[in-house]
Amino acid sequence: MSYIRELAKELIEVDLPIATNPVASYKSIQISSKGMLFVSGQLPMKDGELMLSGIVGEDLSIEEGEICARQCAINILSQLDKYIDENGGRVSKILQLTGFVACNKTFINHPQVINGASDFLNNVLGDAGQHSRQAVGVPSLPLNAPVEISAIVEINA
Repeated sequence: MSYIRELAKELIEVDLPIATNPVASYKSIQISSKGMLFVSGQLPMKDGELMLSGIVGEDLSIEEGEICARQCAINILSQLDKYIDENGGRVSKILQLTGFVACNKTFINHPQVINGASDFLNNVLGDAGQHSRQAVGVPSLPLNAPVEISAIVEINA
């Protein structure tokens, strides 16, 4: 068990799920020669299913979007936990998140939705969880997911 799983359990009483395999033709994590991990977009999957689906601001409230973003961050940590468990190392810094929110063209609360992920990562990882980010609105996401988040993470050996 990596330290990430232990931190999540100890600090915020979250049991990280087992990292899932990709659902299409991509890798869940790609590492650069400079020790940066690129974590593919994570959906708000819980127990093998989308926890909620639809358009934020229409089918879902902003608060439900935040909950979905938090679940995406939990799944990002699960991917990092799996990588670290297999390869060693520690998260030095979450460098950047890119958050996509399924919404209509008049929706303006993308940052608030993605705060669900940012706040979660800051709570679990402290200074290492602080990051730059984008919060972008899109008309649809895979599987009718309301949120998708990818991450760039610096890792130390």
